[in-house]
Amino acid sequence: METIKTKCLIIGSGPAGYTAAIYTSRANLSPVLYEGMQPGGQLTITTDIENFPGYPEGINGTEMMAQFKQQAARFGADIRPNIISDIDFSKRPFLCHADNGDEIYADTIIIATGASAKYLGLPDEEKYRGMGVSACATCDGFFYRKKKVAVVGGGDTACEEALYLSTLASEVYLIVRKDHLRASKVMQRRVMDKENIKILFNTNTVGLFGEDGVEGAHLVRHKGTDQEEYYDIAVDGFFLAIGHQPNTKLFEPELELDNTGYIKTFDGTTATNIEGVFAAGDVADPRYRQAITAAGMGCKAAIDVDRFLLEH
Repeated sequence: METIKTKCLIIGSGPAGYTAAIYTSRANLSPVLYEGMQPGGQLTITTDIENFPGYPEGINGTEMMAQFKQQAARFGADIRPNIISDIDFSKRPFLCHADNGDEIYADTIIIATGASAKYLGLPDEEKYRGMGVSACATCDGFFYRKKKVAVVGGGDTACEEALYLSTLASEVYLIVRKDHLRASKVMQRRVMDKENIKILFNTNTVGLFGEDGVEGAHLVRHKGTDQEEYYDIAVDGFFLAIGHQPNTKLFEPELELDNTGYIKTFDGTTATNIEGVFAAGDVADPRYRQAITAAGMGCKAAIDVDRFLLEH
């Protein structure tokens, strides 16, 4: 157990957290960063990253996050592998506790805890994660050029993912649990007008199969009815598009969230409704959810913290 006093506590790692640590370190704020349950964030469970500037040959997500971490440490960030378990937002400095017993007094806090993709809960999803299973078409779609893929979901996000993948893949199956799409009429029309997108209504995924990666999916149509029918489709990639869950439970109810649970920021900054608390990355970004936008928000949060401390 240790008592720590810092000008800036960063909660969470990944592109947002580590970038915030780089910038606050260079501003001589001596930040302390607690990496949380998944050091490096979601990128550590993705395939190679080819859309982050500066890596013309692409880079493994885990390796990229290790480089971000090394850069933050180089400038003096105090990076710890533990989890922040509770925070008293009632007064500054904020009193926080870590799961190892550390007691942290922080003048400011940057929250970069990210968001977790929702999965169907199939054992095969874990088995093939990074080997054909993905929750980000923008991140991984490039690897499926001229191949067959499936997208699970029936909302706007699923339709957007299917449309994006249709520009790369030879064929896209859109697996929809209900007998209709929940997406906006415009999105529905775009998907239905796309020749290489095939919509499978009233269909559930019950498993995946393949030797060294995903080679297909086990499906059931009209599950639980007298029309129930099991069949397989051949696909090389399986994309989940049933939503993300921002990791904000620790901060409720003090922090103001939007109607989908993401932290609200105000006036074009990373500032939250609590003075001295800032949010960056996927935990405050329901729209883009990319490594590069998360890193950019981490930079913004660090600058916002520096200016806040100068003013207070």
